Amino acid sequence: MEIKYSDIRKHLIKKDNQWDGEGLAFVTHYLQSQDNGSSKYFRKEAEEYLETLIHDLEFNYVLPFHFDIPFPPTENHDFRFIDLFAGIGGFRIAFQELNGKCVYSSEWNKYAKITYEANFGEVPFGDITRIDENKIPDHDILVGGFPCQPFSIAGVSKKNALGRHHGFLDKTQGTLFFDIARIIESKKPKAFLLENVKNLRSHDRGKTFRIIKETLKELEYHVFDEILDARHYVPQHRERIFIVGFSRKYFGEKVEFKFPEPPEGEKRFGDILESRPDPRYTLSDHLWGYLQEYARKHKAKGNGFGFGLTDVNGVARTLSARYYKDGSEILIKQGNGNNPRRLTPEECKRLMGFPEEFLIKDIGVSDTQLYKQFGNSVAVPVVRAVAASMMEIIRSHKKDNMEVLRKKRVKVLTQSQVKNVTASN
Repeated sequence: MEIKYSDIRKHLIKKDNQWDGEGLAFVTHYLQSQDNGSSKYFRKEAEEYLETLIHDLEFNYVLPFHFDIPFPPTENHDFRFIDLFAGIGGFRIAFQELNGKCVYSSEWNKYAKITYEANFGEVPFGDITRIDENKIPDHDILVGGFPCQPFSIAGVSKKNALGRHHGFLDKTQGTLFFDIARIIESKKPKAFLLENVKNLRSHDRGKTFRIIKETLKELEYHVFDEILDARHYVPQHRERIFIVGFSRKYFGEKVEFKFPEPPEGEKRFGDILESRPDPRYTLSDHLWGYLQEYARKHKAKGNGFGFGLTDVNGVARTLSARYYKDGSEILIKQGNGNNPRRLTPEECKRLMGFPEEFLIKDIGVSDTQLYKQFGNSVAVPVVRAVAASMMEIIRSHKKDNMEVLRKKRVKVLTQSQVKNVTASN
């Protein structure tokens, strides 16, 4: 009988508090690393964890087995990548589609880990500040959307109001970029892709972004950055900065990288809406009344704060991690005198460009957490487009190197033949 990941999972994930440790991360990474030479990084801890967790003598995790999950690990991969600040796997989907194999993932949020595991069959490692870079497998590409709150307009405004630090002075999140730099310095990937909010460029009068770019350049990388709006890929106005780097040691001193041109036109918001959403997503009279009064007060003060009723033929505002609170930035009109409603989690999934098969139902994650997860995620089609442009550079360079090697071999063979002929004469 064929062994399935779901059979193994029943033995692995039994208690809610298991998500707080690293045992599941070691085991699931080990199970996915049998065909790529990375198992040595996880085997010892994985086997120790299995010995303490599993007492069922009939349990057998003999490899290989079938990954019956929406996004199984890539077979016969072309390249390897790691997924830092992984969230729920928006980067991973895009790079796996390009035939990449994820050999390491990291995400600190417990509920994001649950969603990630349900779709990829892998539990990410936790706090990146505690991760030993020497225990991360070698890889070709590093990807990560490091925390944006220290640099976002909303995050900076809130922390200023509370008298708290932001940017690099935010001790909990602002310095996490340097953990990325630490890993890049140690593992020296051929390329990387990072993502953050648009405001990263202007934060602290440009000083923050200048430090980031200088740090990456000091690590011997060509660095490119561009602000891309997701509205050309999904019906949402979502501007994010993407930072791409290529190793000077691998690619040489000249790399001509261009960010992808957006497809023509914009998407239609109405296309992502469910035909029969659950009535529980309709705003209560109390909440709807509060939002209208809140908007009226700010309008009287000359401010633009308030709710947003989204045109079904247009694009939505930016979906944020606070959407779970009241849904005010993206509301949908309803007929028959009903109050507006917020998006369902399934609609949020579509708004962020996740594939239909991405699993969010019946996985043990609440709507509140799903709203946070999609609000913090990347727009998958945008990452897919940037990743494809990066792979053009990587594959072209690999092809050129192979051609150079071929010519060298031909030259050596030719010289050898000449010597043989000369010697015979």
